[in-house]
Amino acid sequence: MDNGTLICQGFTFIEGPRWHEGALWFSDFYDEAVFRVVPGELPEKVVSVPQQPSGLGWLPNGDLLISSMLDKTIYRWSEAQGLNKYADVSAIAERRINDMLVDPTGRAWVGNFGFVHQDGEAIAPGTLARVDTDQSVHAAAGDLLFANGMVLLNGGNTLVVAETYRGCLTALDIEATGDLVNRRLWAQLPEGDVPDGICVDAEEAIWVASPTTGSVLRVREGGEVTDSIQTGRKAIACAVGGDEGRTLFVSSSESTDRDICLDRRSASIHAFEVPVPVI
Repeated sequence: MDNGTLICQGFTFIEGPRWHEGALWFSDFYDEAVFRVVPGELPEKVVSVPQQPSGLGWLPNGDLLISSMLDKTIYRWSEAQGLNKYADVSAIAERRINDMLVDPTGRAWVGNFGFVHQDGEAIAPGTLARVDTDQSVHAAAGDLLFANGMVLLNGGNTLVVAETYRGCLTALDIEATGDLVNRRLWAQLPEGDVPDGICVDAEEAIWVASPTTGSVLRVREGGEVTDSIQTGRKAIACAVGGDEGRTLFVSSSESTDRDICLDRRSASIHAFEVPVPVI
C-alpha cells in the first residue's frame, strides 16, 4: 500500500477515531477535547473534556457518548444540551478507563487499563464495564489484560476486545440480557505486535493498530494476516469509513508520554484506500 493521504496533524495523542455522518471524529488525549474533520477540510473542535477523552460512540438518538479517562465517567454530548454526566463506572473500573464501544441498542462497553504503567504498577487485569440504556453500570467481563479497542461481529451478537498485554483479540458472545458468554481466543497477533485500536470491515476481518511495530494489520479469525500498513511510528488506532466505506483512517504518534506529546504535537491521521469496505 502507499504512504497514505494526510488528513490532519498537529495534535498531541489521537484516540478513538470513528467515521460518523460524513466526518471522522476523534479524541485528543492531552488537548482534552473531541474533534471532527471532514477529509480535505480543517478539523474543528467539538467539545472540551477536561479529564482526558478517549472512546466515542453514538446513542440511537444521535447523542455522542465520550469516555473520560481520569474521572472514570461517561459523558453525553449534544449540540442542544452540551456536555452532561451519563454514567460513573468507577465502581467497576480498576484504573483509568480507555476505549469504548456503543452498540446499536445504545449499550456502552467500556474498558480500563487495569494498572498504571507510568506509576510503576505491575501488570494486572481489568474489568470490562457495561452501561445499559437505563444508565445502570455492570461488570461485563473480568481478567482482561489492558482492554483496548472493540468491535461487533456476527450481526452485533459477538463482541471482540483487543487485549493489548496479551497480544490477542478475544471474542465473547452477547446474550439478550447483555451478559457475555463463550469467551474464546479470536486471534493471536504475530510475535511483537500488540493490539490498540481496532475496526472491522464487511468481511468481518479486523484491522488492528499495533503501536509496538508501527503497523496496522488486517487479521482474520484464527490469526491470518492478509494485509499490513507500516506507519514508521506508533500506530495507535484505526477506523474504516469514507464516502464509499473503503478508507482506512490511521492515527499515529511518536510517543505516548504526555510531556513529549504536548511538546512535539506530532500526532496525525492518514487515510489509506482498502479493498474491502466497511459495509
